[in-house]
Amino acid sequence: MGLEKERSDTRIIMNDDEFNRSFEPILPKKEKEVAAPDRDPHDINSHIKVNFEDVIAEPEGTHSFDKVWVCSHAVFELVKYLLYAFLTTVLAIPLSFVAGIYFAVISAIHIWIVMPCIKSCLMALPPFKAIWKSLVDMFISPFFESMGKCLSSFKINKMQD
Repeated sequence: MGLEKERSDTRIIMNDDEFNRSFEPILPKKEKEVAAPDRDPHDINSHIKVNFEDVIAEPEGTHSFDKVWVCSHAVFELVKYLLYAFLTTVLAIPLSFVAGIYFAVISAIHIWIVMPCIKSCLMALPPFKAIWKSLVDMFISPFFESMGKCLSSFKINKMQD
């Protein structure tokens, strides 16, 4: 277009001496934007990342008017944002409270009941293990060894008719 040609022909002639770098700019510099903290650092909810294009897609050859597409995209994003904000406002604190109670109870039961029982069993089992090993070595192993030796002399041939 003509705009690019006009910009390339325009030049500002100024010596470095005439340009004083000590003046502050008229508009203040933008401060660096602080990035919002990642609220899903372990990517637990990656399967819920839904965009407009993931839900509504028009294949080639069947397109609505551009304005309809843009408006439907805007309405989708707005409703998704507003409804999510409303639901989290209403549900976040009560559900966090319930989840906190649930995980506290599960943790307490695991720490104070389950693990002591498991450790007690593991401490009590070595004598039973020795007794069981002796019984197996005295009765069960010899029986299966003799059965194996007896049955090893049998040969099976498959004959086809």
